[in-house]
Formats: sequence, structure tokens, C-alpha cells
Amino acid sequence: MKNSFHYLIIIGFLFNLLHIKAIFSQVYHSNLNDFVISYNKPIKILDIGEGCYFIDFGKAYFGTIALRILENYSDSVIIHLGEKAIANSVDRNPGGTIRYQKVVLKNIKTDTIIDLKLKADKRNTSPPAILLHPKFGVVMPFRYCEIENFKLPIEKIEIYQKALYYRFDDNATYFNTSNKILNQILELCKHTIKATTFTGYYIDGDRERIPYEADAYINQLSHFCLDTVYSIAQRTIEHFINNTTWPTEWILHTSMLAYHYYIYSGDIKFLDEIYSNLQYKSLIELERADGLITTKSAALNNDLMKKLGFKDTKTKINDIVDWPQVERDGYEMLPVNTVVNSFYYNNLVIMSKIAGILNKIQDSLMYIEKSKVVRDAINSKLFNSQTGLYIDGEGSIHSSLHANMFPLAFGIVPQERVKKVIDFIKTRGMACSVYGAQYLLEALYKYGESDYAFKLITDTLGDRNWYNMIRLGSTMTLEAWDKKYKPNLDWNHAWATAPLNIYVRYMWGIEPSKVAFEEIIFNPQLTELNFAEIKFPTLKGIVYASYKKLHDKIIYEIQLPESMKGKLYITNKCSSIICNGIKIKNANFAKLISGKNIILIKYID
Repeated sequence: MKNSFHYLIIIGFLFNLLHIKAIFSQVYHSNLNDFVISYNKPIKILDIGEGCYFIDFGKAYFGTIALRILENYSDSVIIHLGEKAIANSVDRNPGGTIRYQKVVLKNIKTDTIIDLKLKADKRNTSPPAILLHPKFGVVMPFRYCEIENFKLPIEKIEIYQKALYYRFDDNATYFNTSNKILNQILELCKHTIKATTFTGYYIDGDRERIPYEADAYINQLSHFCLDTVYSIAQRTIEHFINNTTWPTEWILHTSMLAYHYYIYSGDIKFLDEIYSNLQYKSLIELERADGLITTKSAALNNDLMKKLGFKDTKTKINDIVDWPQVERDGYEMLPVNTVVNSFYYNNLVIMSKIAGILNKIQDSLMYIEKSKVVRDAINSKLFNSQTGLYIDGEGSIHSSLHANMFPLAFGIVPQERVKKVIDFIKTRGMACSVYGAQYLLEALYKYGESDYAFKLITDTLGDRNWYNMIRLGSTMTLEAWDKKYKPNLDWNHAWATAPLNIYVRYMWGIEPSKVAFEEIIFNPQLTELNFAEIKFPTLKGIVYASYKKLHDKIIYEIQLPESMKGKLYITNKCSSIICNGIKIKNANFAKLISGKNIILIKYID
């Protein structure tokens, strides 16, 4: 009996051990070799008197402080860390979820490296948050440090920002343009992508540290413009298979994540593995007879919720349109929602492509036929023929920015309606969130409205722009335009990095015309700039391009890696195109070869 009892204890212990291991394997990435810890020196140290020093590390990272005191010191030292400063002091009450922490350091050992032990935030250090490996301890985002009660000369202390992030090649990309504001915004976005990789997943921000599909999609778009590290994307998509989030449109981002991942990485095996789950996440089972979907459908039962990847089948799926709610431009929330159905249409188009890639021909045809039905239904039932605008939903009389920019971004709007829709969109300004801005800018660039889109990106007036984030003092993009629009906002949200991927994918018009950049296309819209440069990584190698505008001429220099070919499309009317010394006749593009290409374009005066 005694032995049996011991066996039960051992079995119970092993069960608990395995259970704990299973939990942790789901919530943090365990390959420590993928992570980098850097010790960043201060860029500025100010003596503010009476044993107090203010330290600026230049940029915020997730991490802690590592320090070493070089002389015997028996007193305690007070350290303040924060993302925000007021003059030469760490802001002790920054508001929202802008981070600040105070630590009292006692019993200091001389000439020993000390990692500052931070207090954990229960919300972002326990499930469903993505947990860090125990080796990394507790980290927080901070740029500034203030030391109090240090009664030795500052030379007697070595202090570093101990930063944690996923492997990242800083030299893989380079951006430079003739617009100083754009350059600052691109640097802001680039650093955001790097610094927010610290969990090995695409998370929303520090408040929750949870992956959300829409956040992850914009994060992924921007990350792929900076590096060829695709493992974070794959791991995050895997997470979504069984950890779906509640907004309807977020679920419809899953296929967008998967398709984009495949196009850049060429990983067809992973696409095949998750295909059946993507089919459920297309929400095709919520269709009405006319093809439109609604979350009020009786088909949204416990069985479907399990298939969608919800652990709690009592979770309510709800339409989101934009977030926070004040960013919806007065959107009228109705059961049959125009934004949701625009995403549904786009999802069907993408699922048709994915099925085709996997040689599932019947599925591909089915999805494309359904997409046509949905497009027709949106154009007939969610459109006001008197105003020439799309309405917010079935039965609505209101037309918002969102109800029009999403159909435009996804190619739903017939050509004869485009001008009216664009004219309306241009009356609304940035009447959407930092998330919605991704789709607003895409819609504008897709329809040749680059001048207006460029003005939105580089706007410096008011607070509904990226420059406001810089003006506030953040070195990462904010969760919202300003605290007044989202009082609990954080200062480290990668879903606000739209300008970065827009610069690469639309201003330069860089896309893989064959999977994994076996071939590349450039379809640039750079006319607002006098010059621009880009260095861009692919699995084939580094792509470099420059653009110069000289009176009636434009000169492109494009260098492609070995075995890569491509095309440079010319959209504006020109009198001549000369590529590598050869004049091109009767074509709107120049063929690019491996190595250096010089393209001279002369425009009609």
C-alpha cells in the first residue's frame, strides 16, 4: 500500500510536470538561440544634483538595467525606469499603459554585474499572454533611467540597457528619401518591429502581450520588409489555429497571414498543413442565401466555434470595424456589416489562390465563384445609388470612411463608381485608427492617389498622424494616435507601422511576381520625392534601388541578386524609356536582369 502510494505520487508528479511543460510550450518560444541580448550604452548622462543622474539610452527596448558599481557602496540606490520623460526626469505618472517602474537596490556587491529585478505585471506575465523563457526574467519597455541617492561620481558606475529581442539583421534594410519627416517615420516603424519581437511572436503590445490576427498581419507585412526571418510569422500563425480572437474581421485575417507568409517564404508544406483550418476561418458557414455573412447566423454554434479554434465556445464573435470604437467615423453597427463582408470577399479570393497553390482545383473554383456572388451582393445591397457611396450595413442610411475604403482596398468597387468613392474618402482625412490607416493607404495607392496618401503619411499638423508619435517622445509606434483617443494606450504597438510596408510595397511597388522572390516587380509611385533609396532583403539576396528626379527625367538604378529577374513598370506617360542603354519601344515596363540596371525615363514636357 505504501509503495502504491509512492507510485501515485510519482505518476501525479510526472503528469503535472508534463502538463506544465505542455502549457509552457504553448506560451513561449523555447529556442533561446533565436534571441539576442544586447547591452546598450547611454547616449546621454546628466548630473541633476544631489546624487541624482538622468540617463537616456536613445531608444526604448524591452529589457532591464544591468549595472556594476566599481567602488564599495553601503547605501541603497533608487532607480526609476520609464518610456516617457518630462524634461530631465523619468515621468513617474505617464498615464495609459505607458510604462514606469521604481526599484530600490539594496546590499550592492562591488564590481559585480547586477541585473535589476523588475516587478512583474500579472496581466502580461500569465496566460493567455505569451510568456518569456524564465532565463530572461521580467522585462519592461523603457528608454530612460533615473538614479537617485548615488553618492559617488558617475564614473564609478557602469550602466547598460539590457535589451531583449529576436534575431534581427539591422543591415538587411536601408531607407532614405528627400523627405526628412518620412525618414523619421520609417525609422520609428523599423525600430518598433525590431524591439517588439522580444517574445518570439507577433504580439499586440506590452499591456496584454497577446497575438491578435489583425495586429499580427500589419506586423508581418512590415517585418517582411525588413528581414528574411519568417519563423516568428509561422509560429504566430500556428498559435492562431487554436487561439482565435473574438473580432469577426480578425478571424478573416488568418488566411491573409498564411498567404503572405507563403508568398515570401515559399513554405508550401506549412500552407498545406493549416489548409483545413483556414477553410473554417473563412467563415463560409455563416453565409446567407445571397452570399453575405452575419455573426447572427444560427450556424455559429459550439461545434463551429471549436473548429474555428476557440477554447471557450461561449465566446461571442463580434464585428469590430475599427478600434478603439471612437475611430469608426460614426459607423452604424448592423448584423450584415459592409466592412465584414468586404473582408469576407477578400478572404474568398485569397482562399481561391491558396487552394490553387495546393492544387485543390475544385476548391479554388468554388471560392472564386462564391467571391463573385459576394461582390455582386455588396454592390447591390450595401450601396446607396443616390449618393454613389457604400453604406455601413444592410438597412443603414449612413456612409462612413470605413464602409468605402475597405471595398476600395479589396477591389470590390466597379470602375464607374471609383471616382465618387475616392472623392468621398478624401473628404474624411484620417478618420480611422492606426490599424485602419493600413487599408486607407492601400486603397489610395492602388487607385493612383499617391499625392493624397503621401500627405497623410507625412502630415505634421494636429495629432492624427505618425509625426505626433515622434513629437510625444516615443521611439516605437503608439497603439492609437494619441492618449485622448485611447486613454489606456501603450507606446509599443507594431500595428501602427503601416508607413513602413507602404513605402516598400506601394511607394516603391515592390512585390514578388513569383513565390519567394524568384522574380520581382517594381511599380513605383514616388513622384512626391526628389530622390529615394531602398535596400530590401529577400531569400535570393539583397535588392538595392535608387530613384532620382531631375527636371524632365527620372533615373532608376536597380541592383538584383544573382539569378533574380524582374520588371520595372512605368505608369505615367513618358516620351522614352532607356534600360541599360537600350531604348524600349511600345511597352510600359523595363525588363530587369541580375546585377545592375540603369533606367532613364524622359517625360513629356
